[in-house]
Amino acid sequence: MGMAVGSLEEEDELVADINTTPLVDVMLVLLIIFLITIPVVIQSVPVDLPRERNLPTQTKPENIVIAVNKDGDVFWNNQLVDGDQALVDRLKEVAVKVPQPEIHIRGDKEGRYEFVGRVVFACQRASILKVGFITEPPARNGNGRG
Repeated sequence: MGMAVGSLEEEDELVADINTTPLVDVMLVLLIIFLITIPVVIQSVPVDLPRERNLPTQTKPENIVIAVNKDGDVFWNNQLVDGDQALVDRLKEVAVKVPQPEIHIRGDKEGRYEFVGRVVFACQRASILKVGFITEPPARNGNGRG
């Protein structure tokens, strides 16, 4: 048996309004989270990034071209160099010349970055001031854009 509380004739009035209190609570929590996290995301170190430029190589007789093939072999003006220490020794010999020659590195695109990195490290150890990388310009398509 059921038990009735109050009179049966009294109909409960239906509430047609939406309870917005939970919505306001959620929105305030989201607002606080965004106010805390946005300054962290926006902060960055101001850096002036270099612009792309493609300068033609100025060939001077004192410049040295070091080529690195895809197997990691190092060539000094088309002559094979045996080992990293031999490369450093040769670079130290030219580092004392006045004016110091530029080192132009040609790396095979199929080679590992490590191979070119060893040449750059050898230049640093020998106190070479000017190191450049020789690349091919991008192929131009038929409509005049690169």
